[in-house]
Formats: sequence, structure tokens, C-alpha cells
Amino acid sequence: MKQRREYLSITQQDLAEMAQVGLATVKDIERGKGNPSLNTILKILEVLGMEIEYHVRKTV
Repeated sequence: MKQRREYLSITQQDLAEMAQVGLATVKDIERGKGNPSLNTILKILEVLGMEIEYHVRKTV
């Protein structure tokens, strides 16, 4: 996420505002801390033009 944000020349503050999440949330995610909700992650990824890829493992 940090690499994509920096590639787009977006500050942490800008990302937080555009995604309508707290600045502390963005900082925590980039540091690998906290436990953001899926909704929060989706908001941030939308701003960054990224998606979550789901993999479902099949068990017998």
C-alpha cells in the first residue's frame, strides 16, 4: 500500500482524506499495526486503484 501511495505521489494525509479514514489508521496499516475493518481497507484500496484478491482453498 505504501509503495502504491508513494508511486501516486499521495501523502498519508491526502490518502486518509480521500478515503475518509483517520490519518492514524493509514499510518497503522503502513506500519503493519492495528486491525482495520474490511470496509476501511476497501476505501483505501479504491483510492489507490487496487483490489483485494480472494483465494478459497478447497478441502475434501
